[in-house]
Amino acid sequence: STWGLKSREKMLRAAKSAARTAAVAARAIATNVPYSRFEPKQFIQYKKTAENIAIVKKRLNRPLTASEKMVYGHLDEPATQEIVRGKTFLRLRPDRIAMQDATAQMALLQFISSGLPRVAVPTTIHCDHLIEATIEGGGKKDLATAKEVNKEVYDFMASAAAKYGIGFWKPGSGIIHQIVLENYAFPGGLLIGTDSHTVNGGGLGMIAIGVGGADAVDVMAGIPWELKCPKVIGVHLKGKLNPWVAPKDVILKLAGMTTVAGGTGAIVEYFGEGCKTLSATGMGTICNMGAEIGATTSVFPYSPAMNRYLKATGRANIADLADQFSQHLTADAGAQYDQVYEIDLSTLEPHINGPFTPDLAHPLSKFKDAVIKNKYPKELKVGLIGSCTNSSYEDMSRAASLAKQALGAGIKAKAQFTITPGSEQVRATIARDGIMQTFEQVGGTVLANACGPCIGQWKRSDSKGVANSIITSFNRNFTGRADGNPLTHSFVASPEIVTAMAIAGDLTFNPMTDALPNGFRFQPPKGDELPQRGFDAGEDTYQAPPADGSKLTVVVNPKSDRLQLLKPFAPWDGKNIENAPVLIKIQGKCTTDHISMAGPWLKYRGHLDNISNNCYIGAINAENGKANLVRSHIDGKEGPVPATARAYKAAGLPWVVVAGSNYGEGSSREHAALEPRHLGGRAVIAQSFARIAQTNLIKQGVLALTFVNKDDYNKITGASKLSILGLTDIAPGKNLKVVIDGKETIEVSHPMNENQIEWFRCGSALNAMAKAAGKK
Repeated sequence: STWGLKSREKMLRAAKSAARTAAVAARAIATNVPYSRFEPKQFIQYKKTAENIAIVKKRLNRPLTASEKMVYGHLDEPATQEIVRGKTFLRLRPDRIAMQDATAQMALLQFISSGLPRVAVPTTIHCDHLIEATIEGGGKKDLATAKEVNKEVYDFMASAAAKYGIGFWKPGSGIIHQIVLENYAFPGGLLIGTDSHTVNGGGLGMIAIGVGGADAVDVMAGIPWELKCPKVIGVHLKGKLNPWVAPKDVILKLAGMTTVAGGTGAIVEYFGEGCKTLSATGMGTICNMGAEIGATTSVFPYSPAMNRYLKATGRANIADLADQFSQHLTADAGAQYDQVYEIDLSTLEPHINGPFTPDLAHPLSKFKDAVIKNKYPKELKVGLIGSCTNSSYEDMSRAASLAKQALGAGIKAKAQFTITPGSEQVRATIARDGIMQTFEQVGGTVLANACGPCIGQWKRSDSKGVANSIITSFNRNFTGRADGNPLTHSFVASPEIVTAMAIAGDLTFNPMTDALPNGFRFQPPKGDELPQRGFDAGEDTYQAPPADGSKLTVVVNPKSDRLQLLKPFAPWDGKNIENAPVLIKIQGKCTTDHISMAGPWLKYRGHLDNISNNCYIGAINAENGKANLVRSHIDGKEGPVPATARAYKAAGLPWVVVAGSNYGEGSSREHAALEPRHLGGRAVIAQSFARIAQTNLIKQGVLALTFVNKDDYNKITGASKLSILGLTDIAPGKNLKVVIDGKETIEVSHPMNENQIEWFRCGSALNAMAKAAGKK
C-alpha cells in the first residue's frame, strides 16, 4: 500500500482521526444548494467532498493538485481506497450523468434489461446527434425533418426518461455539453457523460469524464464507478492572450506539443496566472478538445470567471457556495504533477491544425507555407463555426465583429459559411442581439442547435470524390468525418480565424497581415464574455420526469429497424481461445470512426444487429491497403468485414482483431465494442489503446490485450490464426501468451483488475451486475 500502513485496522484508525478533522472543516459548507433548478430536492455534496479530501490528505500526507481533490473527494471509501496514480483503480460516486441521444439509446436498453425501477443519481438525455444539417434547409427545416424521421427513437427515449426518472432535453434544445455547462456543471463536481467531449465541463472546474453506456448504467444503478487513478499533467499558463488569439489556440498548441495520445491515462490540469485571464466558456473550449490528446479529462482551478458565468446563467447560489469551497478547487502549494508543459499566452499566435488529425499544429504565420509545400487544396470551400467546442456567446460575438467589418467594406463570404449555435439559449440571445442577422447578411447559414457537421450529420452535395478544403471551429478532423469524403482536407481553428478565412475563401489568407483583393484589412476581433443584457432562454425544451413513473410503459416494436431489445452475451466457456482467425489486421490510425462510423449510421444506434453492419468498415486492411475488404479464413474469398465476421460467428469461430497504436482514439461510442462482441469477436490485440475504447471492450467481455513487444505486431498477418493461452488462470498483472499459427509464442498484457476479470467470465459487466443482484 502506497501510504505505508501495514493493516486495514491502522488505516481505519487513521481515517477516523482524519474524518473528525474533516467534519470540522466541512461545517461551513453544509448549506443545502440544489444541483440545478430542475432538481430542487437534490443537493450539492460539498460537505461530503470536503470530508473525503481531508481523509485522503491525512493518509497521503502530501499536497494535492486541484484535480486530485475533486476526484478523491468523490471516493466511495476514502479511508481504505488504495491511491497510486496510473496504477490502482478508484471506486467513485459521480454526482450526475449526461447522455446524448445517439449513445443514450443503448444505455437505456441496457438499463431496462437490469430490471431496476429508477436511476440512482440525477441523469439527463440530450437530443443533439440525430439532426442532419443541410445548407439548403437551415436550422428550422432540418429540425422539423429530424423530429419526423426520428420520431420513434425520440418517443422511446422520452418515455424511458419519464419512467426511470431522467430529465429529457428535446430536439432543438442544443448540444449536450453546452446544456450541461449552462445548467448542470459546477465547480468540484463529478460528472460522467456518454460522449467523449463531456470533458467540456472542466471549464467550470468540474471533473467531467466521457464514458461508454455500460459505465453510465453502473452509476444509474447505484454502483460505484471504476476509474484507473489518473496521472496528472500540469499545464502552466502565463501571460494574457493577444486580441487575435483565442482560447482555442491554447489547446491547438498543446495538441501539437503532446500528440493525440499524449494525455492518455491522465487528467490535464491547468494552473498559473494565465488561467485568471480566460472566460469560463473559453476554458470549456480548451477542456473540450483535451479529448483530442487522449486525456481522461481536463480541468481549470476555480476562478472569478466561473463565478461570473454561474451568476449569468441563474446559479448565483452555486457561485456563492463555490466561493466558500474554493480552497478545495485549487491546487495546494507544492503539489506535484507527473509532467508539466508551459504556454505563454502573451506570445501564443493563432493556430490551424490538420488535415486529417487534430494534432498536426501550424502557427498561422507558417500555415501558408504548409499549404503550398503539402499541396493542400488552396481554395476554401466551406467555413463552419459553432459545435460543442466553440459556440458560446463570446465566440459568436467575436466572430460576428469580423463579419461586421467585412459588411462595412461591402464584402460577403466567398466560401460557404455555416453557424451552429450550441444551445437554444445561445441561439435566442444572438438572435435578440443582432448577431445572427450579421452572420446571415455576410452570407452565412444558421443551422439547428445540434451537432450537425461536426459529427458527420451533414448532407453535403458539392464534394463527393473531389479533393477540397474546409475549415471548422470543431474538435475533430479525422478523414471523412464531417462529410464522408476521404478527400476533404479538414482543418481546425478558432471561430475568429474560420470566419475571416471563410470571408476570404482562400486557405493561404492570413487575416492578421494580409489584405483582401479590394485592399480591406481586418482589425482584431472584439466581443463580450457574457451578454450585456443577460441571456434569453428562448423556447422551453425540457421535459421533467414525473415523481413516480412506475406505472408508465416503454414499448419497443419488435419489427423496428431503429430499436432492438438486448439479449445477454454468452458467458466465457472456461477455455483458452484456440486457433481464432484474424478478422482484420488494421494498418495505421484506427479511431472509433473507423470501427463504427457515425453520420448516416447514427439512426441505427438503438439496434445492435443493424448497426453492426458498419463494424470496421472504415479500418484499413494491412494486407491490401483497402477498407472493408478482407479474405475469409473459411473459403478464401474476399468480402466485406461485417459479412466475414458474421460468417465466422455462424461457423462457431471466435475471431480476433490486430491493430497498431492508440486503438479506439476519438469518440466514447461503445458501439465500437458492442458490435465486435455481437459479431463474435473475442479479443483486440493492439500496440496501445485509447482509455475509453479499452474500457468499453472490457465492459462487453472482449479481451483488450497489448503487445508486450510492440514489434510483435509485425509477426501477425491477416491470414494468421491465434491461440490465446492463460485464460483459465487469468489474474491481475499476469501476462497472457498468444501462439501464432501454432508456431511462435508472444506475450501480451491485459489491464484488468479482479472485478473486470469477473466481467470477462460472466460475458459482460451487465451480466456480472445481474449475477450479483441475483445473489442478494
